[in-house]
Amino acid sequence: MSDNKEVKVAILGLGRVGSKFMGKLAEKSSNGIKIVAAAERDSASAGIEEAKSQGVAVHNDSKDVVAMGEDIDIIFDLTGNVEARKALRSDLARSGNQHTVIAPEVVAFLIWDLMGGESGALPRDAGKSGY
Repeated sequence: MSDNKEVKVAILGLGRVGSKFMGKLAEKSSNGIKIVAAAERDSASAGIEEAKSQGVAVHNDSKDVVAMGEDIDIIFDLTGNVEARKALRSDLARSGNQHTVIAPEVVAFLIWDLMGGESGALPRDAGKSGY
């Protein structure tokens, strides 16, 4: 990034989509992108260990990520769960945080392509869960 601002992101959902996206985003850490938190409810998800190995704080509930407040610029909701996204939006609104934005899967797919991600490598089965 040109102004040396660090963009702090969190990833919700470390399954097939989230863990792959996290890996690609981590490659861009020298460009001012820092993954500071993640949340995954499935304790058996392989993405949890990957995140921890990169020094990412991993939570089992998105409320813990929301509680981080304005320390997070962007929350990538890659859960593929419409109800989880509704709850996330409500929790963020109740917190009074008007800084952090929520980016759904469709934004992750766009960013993946812009970062030169491998064609077809990011699973798209979760991409229709809406905003």
